[in-house]
Amino acid sequence: MGYKVIVDSCGELTEEMKRSGRFENVSLSMEVGAETIVDDETFNQAEFLRKVAECKDAPKSSCPSPKQYMERYRGLEERVYVVTLSAELSGSYNSAELGKRLYWEEHGEEHGKKQIYVFNSRSASIGQTLIALKVQDCEEAGMSFEEVVETVEAYIESQHTYFVLENLDTLRKNGRLTGIKSLVAGALNIRPVMGSTPEGNICQKGQARGVNRALAKMVDFVVAEAGDAKNKILAISHCNCEARAQDVKRMILEKLHVKDCFVLDTAGISSMYANDGGIIVVV
Repeated sequence: MGYKVIVDSCGELTEEMKRSGRFENVSLSMEVGAETIVDDETFNQAEFLRKVAECKDAPKSSCPSPKQYMERYRGLEERVYVVTLSAELSGSYNSAELGKRLYWEEHGEEHGKKQIYVFNSRSASIGQTLIALKVQDCEEAGMSFEEVVETVEAYIESQHTYFVLENLDTLRKNGRLTGIKSLVAGALNIRPVMGSTPEGNICQKGQARGVNRALAKMVDFVVAEAGDAKNKILAISHCNCEARAQDVKRMILEKLHVKDCFVLDTAGISSMYANDGGIIVVV
């Protein structure tokens, strides 16, 4: 009965992915003050950013429960793939794995009929989107379950994530910047260029004075580290700054020839961590 791809809601889905029926989000949630906001199709980015700006405390996120994942594993699909945000940044991966164990405990007789694999993206946001699309490409090419897993894991190894944010307060206050010592105070208008480590942690790759110079420096990193770009998809997500995202796309494509490119708005969790004006690039 085919396959499906479950992506935790830190990963954005394109309109085409939503229409295909192959992709599902499982929702994380966010706390802004005393209010809990579920990161699903009801998420309103403008309203969320307003609430965050008005709240004196940093917003917090909660990963999906194992039961939420377990429910998504039900269905007629014989092959189920899950793409979670980096296990170094969230409990979503562990929840998905625990949900899988719980599912097998309840449906042991299906073992062998249904196959489930959880990918640790070692990325977030649009990086998860690209991994989910890679799963689709492999399935449509007629690969076996094992071949899909092997090919997509190799793709994850080759993927690079970069971001420039207007402020890093939410990441810092939620403990996502541990081990980064060289961040310069925002009062100097210094903007760090951030990226992902091979393990899926956040690292600082450089810095520049002002957001435009930081974006230009990020573009330099993207171009230098893209590898076999002509066979890759470039993806950009932005938090309430479409024009900035289009500028970054133009700057990269002037220097890099890629197979395809798309730009998306950040969903809830990505909006929470990227903050107003944040740009994320994955290739």
